[in-house]
Amino acid sequence: MVSTGSSKRDETVSFDDEELILVDDEDRELGYLSKAKCHEGSGVLHRAFSLFVFNHDGELLLQQRAEGKRLWSLCWSNSCCSHPRRGESMEEAIHRRLWQEVGIEAQLAFLYKFRYQAQFGSSGAEHELCWVYLGVTDKAPRPNRQEIANWCWISPAALDAELASCPEHYTPWFKMEWTRLRSDFADELRRYTR
Repeated sequence: MVSTGSSKRDETVSFDDEELILVDDEDRELGYLSKAKCHEGSGVLHRAFSLFVFNHDGELLLQQRAEGKRLWSLCWSNSCCSHPRRGESMEEAIHRRLWQEVGIEAQLAFLYKFRYQAQFGSSGAEHELCWVYLGVTDKAPRPNRQEIANWCWISPAALDAELASCPEHYTPWFKMEWTRLRSDFADELRRYTR
């Protein structure tokens, strides 16, 4: 695990001009583009990650995205999601961002990659080749308020019920990922949920 140092809990950690990694369908690097431009229009395909962090009671950490987010503000989503920056390995990126955004460290294991595009009206889109990780922690979240409006621990059964009754309250990538975890990766998921 990388050394994460200290972080203020209201520190700005996302910047429109940070360079993200552009990729093709096979996840081969093609170049770099600012975060702002990656999310304009229908989006430009770039590398990203989604983390699903569980506690030792088998509950998943969910976050509600901060009000200031350009896309899907105040929607609920998985524990942490972001992008590796230019010159940064995925291993560095997942631990850096989990600390900066959620204020925790966790053991994380890669599970799968997938490509998706999701449009948020005229505000822009996500168009990502996303690496999905599962993890576990015994640490209490200390969320960065620039990134997270609220958070909770939730059991898989309660989450399934929430997604069935109020799907519009959740980000599109989270719904896709959770559906696939429940269907294609049920055995792996059970290791974290008991």
